[in-house]
Amino acid sequence: MTRTLYDTATQNARAYRDIYPDALRGRPVDVRIIDVREPSEFTGELGHIPGASLVPLGTVSTAASSWNRDADLLVVCRSGGRSARAAEQLCAMGFRRVMNLAGGMLAYNEANLPTSRSS
Repeated sequence: MTRTLYDTATQNARAYRDIYPDALRGRPVDVRIIDVREPSEFTGELGHIPGASLVPLGTVSTAASSWNRDADLLVVCRSGGRSARAAEQLCAMGFRRVMNLAGGMLAYNEANLPTSRSS
């Protein structure tokens, strides 16, 4: 049985799990990637994870109302703080398989993983 990214994520005291950038290295990302930064950050210096959807933090609960609550979700921001808040919101909404990118795009870039800067 193949372990999903969610299965390998680190459990924490909250309802979501933490994933570290190296876990994304060399493997297809089989999750929905939600970037909760602002548009200027999404296309800015740090870029974003290819395939990520931009859903600024203030719009997460509205946008998520139509999402599958059993889907694997990876929430991303600059350093991990806003994405942790978004992950908590999603768990409170009944999402069961939520992950936060620990260290955010700062750690992702430090790990030299691929980014995109286009919208």
